[in-house]
Amino acid sequence: MAAELNRKQFDILATLAEEKEKLSQRSLEEKTGHSLGTINKVMKELTEQGLVKDGLITPSGLDALEPYRAKRAIFIAAGFGSRLVPITFNTPKPLVRVHGKRIIDGLIDACLEAGINEIYIVRGYLAEQFDQLLYKYPMIKFLENPVYNEANNISSAMCARYMLSNAYVFEADLLIRNPKIVKKYQYTSNFLGIKKERTDDWCFTVKNGVIVEEKVGGLDCWQMVGISYWNDADGHKLSNDIKECYDQPGGKERYWDQVPLVFSKEHYKVEVRECFDEDIVEIDTFRELKAIDKSYDV
Repeated sequence: MAAELNRKQFDILATLAEEKEKLSQRSLEEKTGHSLGTINKVMKELTEQGLVKDGLITPSGLDALEPYRAKRAIFIAAGFGSRLVPITFNTPKPLVRVHGKRIIDGLIDACLEAGINEIYIVRGYLAEQFDQLLYKYPMIKFLENPVYNEANNISSAMCARYMLSNAYVFEADLLIRNPKIVKKYQYTSNFLGIKKERTDDWCFTVKNGVIVEEKVGGLDCWQMVGISYWNDADGHKLSNDIKECYDQPGGKERYWDQVPLVFSKEHYKVEVRECFDEDIVEIDTFRELKAIDKSYDV
């Protein structure tokens, strides 16, 4: 088994693997955020260990990254999408088209681009409509949520709870504009967030890069984006903690992300991973949809 990488080694190896070409130390500094001195020191370490040769990642380097590779993606797609009425009367929100393309397609394409081919969609409302995805994405497997109408999205997490190790979890109604935010390798469990001076939305309080509180609305916080990654150990813990939370009185009313971030947060150390407004957008209302795609404004 490959030796465990420290954070700096991982950052550099993952960048070399992603770029697939020799990068200058200046370029590595820019892409990883580490200083030139650190880059120089760590590249020497990686070269001595046979993980890098002549500035390029070696097969041994790729083996060392393997425990950090995202192996699957889970899409939470069972809900009604009531805020996007009237269009969701006949179409599940993830299948709504924006500029001719289904919302969920962009997320699936980003996963495939990152080498993630094991894809599960938890469906409920108008479930059979998701079958249309199989023409373009025959690798998709569906998980049926029979109680989507009487429980919150923790019920969808229950359907997928044994598949959360080395896995991304996506809210399936996010319009992705920068597919590169879905990365092939992740060092640890994390949630995407956008730094905000103020938000009325779901957000995180973060200390030393780790999420310490999830809440609605805040100042100098991180607005939550519905894309997270769970490493092997945390994925196994989630399978138990989700069920325990779901089975409690009132458990069915909870959001699944409250399990690791609120109700069982002592079991996890979830980092925030920064993204930006231009990377991704959640279309919450029909008015917002019309603002983005003028073809709905008739």
